[in-house]
Amino acid sequence: MPQLDMSVPTVARTYDALLGGKDNFQADREAAAAFEELSPGIVRLSKDNRGFLSRGVRYVAEQGVRQFIDLGSGLPTVENTHQVAQRATPDAAVVYVDIDPIVLAHGRAILVDSPQTTVITADLRDVDQVLSEPDTRRLIDFAEPVCIMLVSLLHCIRDEDDPFGLVRRYFERLPAGSALVYSHLCSDDEDFARTFTKKCHDFGMDWGRVRSPEECSEVFDGLELVSPASDGSMPPIPVDCPTWRNGDVQPVPLPDKKLWEHSGVAFKRS
Repeated sequence: MPQLDMSVPTVARTYDALLGGKDNFQADREAAAAFEELSPGIVRLSKDNRGFLSRGVRYVAEQGVRQFIDLGSGLPTVENTHQVAQRATPDAAVVYVDIDPIVLAHGRAILVDSPQTTVITADLRDVDQVLSEPDTRRLIDFAEPVCIMLVSLLHCIRDEDDPFGLVRRYFERLPAGSALVYSHLCSDDEDFARTFTKKCHDFGMDWGRVRSPEECSEVFDGLELVSPASDGSMPPIPVDCPTWRNGDVQPVPLPDKKLWEHSGVAFKRS
């Protein structure tokens, strides 16, 4: 078991605490409680985001994509990427990537009977390392479309690390037909965004910042968004995560909230 500093919360473990998981420490639970106090409803938001992940993975798999790289995957919980993807396509290959060593320990334990799934410890900002890891090369055929999962992740990347340029560097290495499943903590209230970001930094988390809707949408440059409506009746725009292709729920691009997950699914067409 890796050496862990249990006094400092991490993004992965705090997210696990928000989801009601058990793979977290007191510091993570205290951070989760502080975030819920600062932004009431963030527990619900975290669960809504998992629902979006499931719907996004299922949609991409139904379009014929059979390979997934889940960046910043966090701790295993219910309805993980491999479970959703392999339900739609039994031979789907999934690589989980996270920098938190506890994710590797727990991930390997639950994936022991899933040969088409692996978890690696890597800094997702190092594109070469992630894509050249032996387990990545074993499972992923880069001549075929790949889905990059960036669910509730890029807000953890600081501006100086060029989060949206990072996404472009991944897609430069992927063929046409590859997909992106994406959500990002978003606010159009600048004061609140700064306050929430400061709270993360005060806890000692390795974190970027809450961004505006316009900033969050930069990720889709060069990609083709799909309609957020289940029947395809709306134009292709990012929306609040619980409203993306969620049955008869009307997609909402700019909700009346201080904080939401700006979400969408897009494809590389050429």
